[in-house]
Amino acid sequence: MAGKDFLEPSSATLPYKGAGKRSRLTPSSEKQTVKADSVDTFAANRAVGRLALAVAGASGESRRKRVHEAGSLRVRFPNGTSKGTLDAVIVNTAGGMTGGDRFDIDMTVGAGARLTVTTAAAEKIYRSLGPNTHVGVKADVGSGGALAWLPQETILFDQVRLRRTIDIELARDARLVLAEAIVFGRSAMGEAVLRGYLFDRWRVRVGGALVFAETLRLDGAIAQMLAQRAIAAESVAIASVLKIPGDDAGVTAVRAIEKDFAGEVGVSAWNGLAVVRLVAADGAALRRDLIGVLTALGAGPLPRLWMN
Repeated sequence: MAGKDFLEPSSATLPYKGAGKRSRLTPSSEKQTVKADSVDTFAANRAVGRLALAVAGASGESRRKRVHEAGSLRVRFPNGTSKGTLDAVIVNTAGGMTGGDRFDIDMTVGAGARLTVTTAAAEKIYRSLGPNTHVGVKADVGSGGALAWLPQETILFDQVRLRRTIDIELARDARLVLAEAIVFGRSAMGEAVLRGYLFDRWRVRVGGALVFAETLRLDGAIAQMLAQRAIAAESVAIASVLKIPGDDAGVTAVRAIEKDFAGEVGVSAWNGLAVVRLVAADGAALRRDLIGVLTALGAGPLPRLWMN
């Protein structure tokens, strides 16, 4: 029901405090009231989630040290305490994100601990009426620690507005595998992202020194941009993988299986890190290629949810 149906007619007079006087509600004030109510209602219905997770290593085991959950973010541990790597699965109980929603994830991996993080499902970012959707990921990995950040795909819908930041701090001898995949619309359902806004910033430091920094920004006619040969050549699924430490051996392993890729894959290594870029026609092809890349890079056993 439209907001105006809840208001008195413009000719009505309403009481206010003081000496029994009455004031008239004008049409312009009606509009201001409806607008203010709409803003308040919108803000009150936004999903806000925060997850803070600390993992400790001791006697060859990796175990939870501290877990804080707030809002619509939850985390579950399928293998509990692990002699090898502790697996964590992030669950978004809101069922997706849209404009004005905000999620913050903060991870601490202690000395000698190993943590693999994934998501229960592909994250869906729906259209926005104006505000950005915010996702912030931070991690601190201690000496001898290892983090594999392997969420399932992020699926964007038309008129999306997503701003994501990823900030990782590594000890000099810590290890990292960071993989993120983005799908612009569900092709099998005839969906496309014609317009929208995507801001994706990565910053990785080793021993306090910045070793990797990049920012992806698509604003406006996203479908037209993706159609350009120098960007995605009409493909709608992209991914990036960062491995630290990385070397030419990983590059060789990825190139050895290039005949099996459904899309385009490029890989290079420099200054102790390796980076892989993937572009595919759809999300299913991208996932197959991404599994092959991570396996070739020796990323360890992939989360079982990736195989569903």
